[in-house]
Amino acid sequence: MQAVFLAPLAPARIQDLTPRMLLVAELSLRQCAKYRVWQKEEQLCALGWQVEVVDWRQTEQAMSALQACTQVIFYRVPAFEAVNALLAETRRLGLSPWWEVDDLIFSAADYRRNGNLDTLGAAERAQLLSGVRLFRSCLLACDRAIASTRALAGAMRGAGMAHVTVIENALDEQTIAIAGHILAHGPHRRPDGEIRIVYGSGTNTHDADFRSAAGGILAAMQAEPRLSLHIIGELGLPESFRALGGRVKCQPGRDFAAYMALLAQADISIAPLEPTAFNDAKSAIKFLEAGILAIPSVCSGRDAFLCVVRSGENGLLADTPQDWCQALLTLAADAPLRRRLGQQARRDVLARSSPDAITRTQVEPAFGRIGPATPDPRTLRVLCANVYYAPQSFGGATLVAEEMAAHLARQPHTQVTVFTSRPDLPGRGRAALRYVANGLDTLAVSLPPGADAIAAFDNTEVAEEFARWVEACRPDIVHFHAMQGLGLGCVRVCMEKAIPYVMTLHDAWWLCARQFMVQADGRVCSQTVIDPRLCQLCIPAPYLQARHDLMHAALRQAALLLAPSESHRALYVANGVPPARIRVNSNGFVWPARARAPRPTGRVLRFGYVGGVDHVKGYTLVRRAFESLARADWELELVDNTLNLGLHSLGTRSWRVRGRVVVVPAYTRATMDSFYDGIDVLLCPSQCHESYGLSVREALARDVWVVTTDAGGQAEDVTHGMNGTLIPLDGRPETLRSALEHCLDSPVIRGYAGNPDRARLGTFARQSAQLGQWLRVAAGKATSPDYGENPQGVRVPAGSGVS
Repeated sequence: MQAVFLAPLAPARIQDLTPRMLLVAELSLRQCAKYRVWQKEEQLCALGWQVEVVDWRQTEQAMSALQACTQVIFYRVPAFEAVNALLAETRRLGLSPWWEVDDLIFSAADYRRNGNLDTLGAAERAQLLSGVRLFRSCLLACDRAIASTRALAGAMRGAGMAHVTVIENALDEQTIAIAGHILAHGPHRRPDGEIRIVYGSGTNTHDADFRSAAGGILAAMQAEPRLSLHIIGELGLPESFRALGGRVKCQPGRDFAAYMALLAQADISIAPLEPTAFNDAKSAIKFLEAGILAIPSVCSGRDAFLCVVRSGENGLLADTPQDWCQALLTLAADAPLRRRLGQQARRDVLARSSPDAITRTQVEPAFGRIGPATPDPRTLRVLCANVYYAPQSFGGATLVAEEMAAHLARQPHTQVTVFTSRPDLPGRGRAALRYVANGLDTLAVSLPPGADAIAAFDNTEVAEEFARWVEACRPDIVHFHAMQGLGLGCVRVCMEKAIPYVMTLHDAWWLCARQFMVQADGRVCSQTVIDPRLCQLCIPAPYLQARHDLMHAALRQAALLLAPSESHRALYVANGVPPARIRVNSNGFVWPARARAPRPTGRVLRFGYVGGVDHVKGYTLVRRAFESLARADWELELVDNTLNLGLHSLGTRSWRVRGRVVVVPAYTRATMDSFYDGIDVLLCPSQCHESYGLSVREALARDVWVVTTDAGGQAEDVTHGMNGTLIPLDGRPETLRSALEHCLDSPVIRGYAGNPDRARLGTFARQSAQLGQWLRVAAGKATSPDYGENPQGVRVPAGSGVS
């Protein structure tokens, strides 16, 4: 089973999903996140991408998000063990990951030559250097890389990354809006004649950068008393600046809007960087931020500034202390020059680094533009949801869900995807998992044991994963099967997104909190019309009325409701569903692949029971009936559905019987005929009104006599005395014992030749043909030849053309 869930997926399978970019990112560094994460999100959305952002430390959330994305970028992420698991998952999913960074933090040699490290404590310096190996490892574990500058791109290539794309730091809508608001209120005027220099230091890693220009800045301020220096953020200021007294002011770091407001008070912005390879890889962010505010900048001659600053036209470049002194004095002496350089800088950054410009010239060539979806009007996209699905096939509803999904997928112009749950898997935690089952793309979510009663019917975490999968698959219609555990939150997603949905009502879960309308003591519920006030006697819980209201709202909004039998349809009609809104879509089942093998001569009559240990399925009744049989000429095979899952739920050591009882594993499609060949009578003494009775039909199709209660869908294809025995739903073991004795003594049953009513039993082909047509009508893709232009009661989306 685990091999199916964790099998590698072909990259081609991504093509069927909505283009979606996942950014697994470092979000704790606010400026980095702004320029490399939130800008990227803005740019990609402008190109039509769906985008999701997850902090790299939230590994389960990132693992889940990977399942529905078509591309993934790891921004500034180190290759810790949890990250390596994410990288391995990208390979399993057929993704080709990117690694992105805006600092030269993957080269130990270049990092050590960064003078700013010398200003840090030994522990902090060691921590930064230890991360270099992890960043480099993550870079080389990816297929492609994104750099913020051409120098950084060259370093990536030098590290061994062949495919590198440059996407520069740019302006974004937030920055432009903030600057526009500031400029709209006019320039800041100071009557005292002060000429303010502003340096945005940010963190304590820029001391060496400032020192590279400090001598020139100090000399200019000594020569021109109108100059003042305002530092925003952390900086170890050289002692020589103390002599300037109040002309030097330090302010703590601010949020971006407040920082821009302080920067806007500048006459001159400075961006000093010491001459290292590390700084050559830096971006020209300070020039962009000052430029959008029309403030002139003096910048070091590092590579990124050389790309954007035309000295004397839109700013000034300075390398030596003398250069810095001269540049500041020139600007201090010439207010018109300051205005001219600032205005040109604003024009240049808007032209070169606006969101539209960077998106069009750098982001679009890398990732492409996603045009509007143009689905084939003939193709029906169906999303099937069921609590279990292959390879975790468990229960009759699951078999029907699997067969309907497979049969629908074989119909012309039909695409099917699946949403389900999964078992615990090593190292996966509670993350969702995409895999392929029966050839269909499937998303499985974790349902932790011991979930509270409310989560069992309205699980918000499951609903979030379902919403992501809906966005990825873009279904025209959703087909809900058994939803216990997954919850009606999935239905609410369809309501919110205006996606029509059809519900097959396999049991009474939508009406009864116990699912099968059986009381806590195992007795069948006496209600037909469910009253939540009476249900309080069975389940004393304050949420029952709310559950009732939510469930009925989900039923009312369905495009169509389907029941597997007439009796089950009648139950829902009795509980307020309009008759025209619910139809019978009789279940098919796996028909025999061959004729029944002859019964061995002289074999004692052999009974079979497949209902598990549930009292509602009649297990207790079966045991007590056989224990009361005063004869030994019989055998009983008990099917334990959990043996194939590595568990066991049935034990017979404590049984006190005269005949022979054996426990066998659940049969599969391949072994089903052999199982039924080995029994003469199937026992289905269910203590509730079954919605269908799958094993009953399997037995009837294989000429096996059936003993079942005369109630619910399980009895609809049984004719008493012709192909089976009907017993009353009275819960009395003596009633079943009498039926067993009749079977043992009846020559008709011992010599049973076959079911004369086999032809009226359902088939998956018939069920799926009907279902496919109804789904097309509900989705507005077709009209129904069986029910006129539109079947009465089938809701179709507005604008579908079906009336």
